Amino acid sequence: MKNVLIIAAFLMATTLFAQTRTQVEGQRDELGKVSWFRDYDEALAESARTNKPVLILFQEVPGCATCQRYGTSTLSHPLMVEAIENEFVPLAIFNNKGGADRKVLEAYGEPSWNNPVVRIVDARGKNLVERVAGNYSPKGLFTAMKQVLEDCGDPIPGYMKALELELTATDAPVKEAYYQMYCFWSGEHHLGNKEGVLTTEPGFLGGHEVVKVVYDPATVTDLQLTNYAAQKDIKPAEGTSGYRIAKKDHYKQMQKTDFVYLPLTEVQKTKINAGLHRGKDVTDYLSPKQLALYQSIRGGASAGAELYLLPFAEGWEKMTMMARK
Repeated sequence: MKNVLIIAAFLMATTLFAQTRTQVEGQRDELGKVSWFRDYDEALAESARTNKPVLILFQEVPGCATCQRYGTSTLSHPLMVEAIENEFVPLAIFNNKGGADRKVLEAYGEPSWNNPVVRIVDARGKNLVERVAGNYSPKGLFTAMKQVLEDCGDPIPGYMKALELELTATDAPVKEAYYQMYCFWSGEHHLGNKEGVLTTEPGFLGGHEVVKVVYDPATVTDLQLTNYAAQKDIKPAEGTSGYRIAKKDHYKQMQKTDFVYLPLTEVQKTKINAGLHRGKDVTDYLSPKQLALYQSIRGGASAGAELYLLPFAEGWEKMTMMARK
């Protein structure tokens, strides 16, 4: 019975929404892992009903290597997929087909047989942000999505904020620093709480317990981070040679909770671990699918494997496979 509950809860968050939307399993790489509307009028009607903007992907299907990479990278990151499906009405228009696709292409003046282009429009089909073209990175698409939500006065969900930090950690210049303290468990939750800190990692250096921090220098400077650390009786470590990770002590606060049964990004782990120590409601960092799984476990369903130990994409796939059984 417990296994039935956990699967049912997860499937409620993962069931494809309508027969008119694409089936993710087995669809072409160019479309990524998103379930797309394929009818323009239906997508606009759904936008009017839900008050969500329409995210239109103009894509070559089947397409070139650039089109395929856009699908397998930008349109396949689990949290990006959730953001597209939950905060927007996703619509795919094939730019190398005739019929209804061709009419939409011509209405927006988009070229045929072209690399991926994204437009985000309202229920009347009016552009809400500059079209995303020539930038095929996840950060490029995310920036447009975030701007639309902000312009519409919609709050940015916590899991999208975590995704933004994740994309910053992979797409932007970041810096590393090592800090020494009496206990790296406390070091992780103190430093992980600081704005601009992306990830933390406990370890040993020169006979001391230290925390390795990866941070965004565009958000927090070296001096600001060091001054913040000093308030917590934490100081910069001397040198970096000989550092070794204390793997079993990583995210010690989170290890005692049911969050370990979720697939999580490194940023999510860092922020959840830091927030738990302060008694914060850290479920805000979870996407709808992650939250559904977490709530089902809290409701007494079988917990399963500690997915947080796996690389994020691998853990997510295992969670998805569990739901399909």
